[in-house]
Amino acid sequence: MSRDAQLKERWEQLVTILSDRFSQGEDLDLDAIIYLIGIQELGKLHREFKKDEKLNLMHIAICRLLEPYGYYEFEFFDDEGWPHYKVKEELPPLKAGEQSVLMKEAIVNYFIERELIK
Repeated sequence: MSRDAQLKERWEQLVTILSDRFSQGEDLDLDAIIYLIGIQELGKLHREFKKDEKLNLMHIAICRLLEPYGYYEFEFFDDEGWPHYKVKEELPPLKAGEQSVLMKEAIVNYFIERELIK
């Protein structure tokens, strides 16, 4: 199976699993899955978040997802338990489709690491 076909299959499997757990009948999109990863990484699962906190959660997720690729490095947790990352290497300019593929690949790898999918 080609790398692209395998990624597509794993992505669809992951969307189905997460949508069944966290959605009410609709498939979660890329942003929703990134948001869920941010909540997971923060570790404060059962609370409401303000709009700016939701953006921060997505930022945390993106940093965590791209950390294995060498773009970010975890620095510390602040007094409120929020993780902070520093930029190690700037992301290269990517077209929208390339960004989407990179994020999907990083998300799939994140959940393979957590043994939610194979």
